[in-house]
Amino acid sequence: MILPVIGYGAPVLKNKAKEISSDYPELNQLISDMYETMYDASGVGLAAPQIGKSIRLFVIDTSPFDNDDFEKKSGFEVTSLKKTFINPVMIDEFGDNYSFEEGCLSIPNIRSKIDRKSEIIIKYQDENFVTHQEDFSGILARVIQHEYDHLEGKLFTDKISPFKKKLIKGKLNNIMIGKVSVDYKMKFFKN
Repeated sequence: MILPVIGYGAPVLKNKAKEISSDYPELNQLISDMYETMYDASGVGLAAPQIGKSIRLFVIDTSPFDNDDFEKKSGFEVTSLKKTFINPVMIDEFGDNYSFEEGCLSIPNIRSKIDRKSEIIIKYQDENFVTHQEDFSGILARVIQHEYDHLEGKLFTDKISPFKKKLIKGKLNNIMIGKVSVDYKMKFFKN
């Protein structure tokens, strides 16, 4: 089932999400719905707070980046990865800082260059609650860091300069009230 994506300004997007256990109600259906919602919105990642659930869960699928044009433009070598992350803990972020333009399904039509570390180590559980600790680099690290930030109550707009934030303030206010055009289902904070 395609769920509405929660728009900028909703308190759930600014709260630190809570851990869940394997008996979380209808977890497999929720994960399936999150993938369906992400694909419907042409996203590469979706965190549970973005669908109104303040739990430590996100899904990614980087296959849209897996093409020669993206690799040439970005300079990233892309490895497609479809993965579910439950109760993730960022162990380390290291390597070079690099800037790359990011967007967010909860903040449509706004993009900005964001600095992030090039490599990460993250510990998480998969959909069967098997614990993993893995290293990721490049675009995979970036997508995971972006989604992980959602679980920490952070948005990519929190990382931009005060000047840039001032420039987009009107657009952010419009998103809060639903005055934005998107081709996927959204739910707005002040609507």
